Amino acid sequence: MSVATDVRTRRSLLAGTVGNFVEWYEFGAYGFFATVIAANFFSSTATSDAESLIKTYASFALAFFFRPIGAAIFGRVGDRIGRRPTLILVLLLMTLSTTLIGLLPTYASVGAAAPWLLTLVRALQGLSAGGEFGGAVSIMTEFAPRTKRGLYGAWQSFTVALGLLAGAGLAAILATTLSKEALSDWGWRVPFLVALPLGLVALWLRLKLDETPSFTRVQEEPRPAAAGEVAKAIALGIGRLMGWSAAGYTFLVVMPSYLQATLHATFQQALVATVLANTGFAVSILPAGWLSDRIGRRPVMVAGAALVVVLAFPLMNLLQDKESGNAAKGLAVFVAGLVVGLMAGPGPAMLAEMFPTRARYTGLGLAYSLSNAVFSGSAGLIITELIKRTKNVDIPAWYVVVTCAVSVIALLTLRGDDYRRELRD
Repeated sequence: MSVATDVRTRRSLLAGTVGNFVEWYEFGAYGFFATVIAANFFSSTATSDAESLIKTYASFALAFFFRPIGAAIFGRVGDRIGRRPTLILVLLLMTLSTTLIGLLPTYASVGAAAPWLLTLVRALQGLSAGGEFGGAVSIMTEFAPRTKRGLYGAWQSFTVALGLLAGAGLAAILATTLSKEALSDWGWRVPFLVALPLGLVALWLRLKLDETPSFTRVQEEPRPAAAGEVAKAIALGIGRLMGWSAAGYTFLVVMPSYLQATLHATFQQALVATVLANTGFAVSILPAGWLSDRIGRRPVMVAGAALVVVLAFPLMNLLQDKESGNAAKGLAVFVAGLVVGLMAGPGPAMLAEMFPTRARYTGLGLAYSLSNAVFSGSAGLIITELIKRTKNVDIPAWYVVVTCAVSVIALLTLRGDDYRRELRD
């Protein structure tokens, strides 16, 4: 690899990951502050805390259901005019909508208009997030050397962990330095306002980005990808991703509210548990991506999904056991994050290898966003509502076991040598 090519490759990796960091930092912050946001935007004298939290997660889920729309719109643009300009537009929309959350009036100020304003901004975030993944992964994998696609793609997942950790870290700092009243009054706004300077840094990096060699090559001989082949790959991709989507959001984002609302943990205890889970997630992602470049995507991802099936109930029961020490519970959530990382590390490269360059931005963006819309964005809503109705505190374990079992079956259909092949045009 020449020096110039190496510089372009590293620049693509940085530019692709930085926007993804901003996106997941915000989504993490929203999940971590779900109970505070519920009180500020969805509470009235006639609404219980549980109902407010469910409405907050409904707004959370709505943003995810706008992701496939964003993936289709921006994916189409990205496959036609290029990855670089599309990713710049997506980043601008994400930064603007995230910053707006920190400026919105609450229910106490404008009444019933508050939840509608929040929902509108969340919808804009969903559109931009839908366009982010497909472009970022396309950039990373199309610039990557063939023998390092798993590792390069893993950086996308790694910045998810970094973004979630940054959101959790800032939330923990605010929760420990501010009074409960100050946190509820204005402290929760800080993480969203911080997105503005982060977004400006990301914009500067993306303006320096080059177009990928793969996209440039197919532009010299334009022809549409086979629609039926792409649709089939999207459906299969959803099956392969659903366990990662469900387990990732259950263990890494929904956990704080579950620990508080169901197991009666304090806000600080829930945040510490979330930081540990996301640390475990971060620790395993890059090694999993690297390993998938050596032995293939299939064995690494199947191992991750199968381990979730085996460990979900023991880990959940350990958290519920009042006799268990904090160290044991901390280890449980760390391990939960660790096994999710085994799926998240090779996942982006696995998806990129499923689609031709002419439809890669659209195809992998739709597969990822549809899987996330159904199994990630709805995780908090489904789990909270089912616990409320059934009083069964094992619902989170059931949710991840079923989805990961389906993913094991879908992942077993992967060809063993896909990781050795060049990306298709």
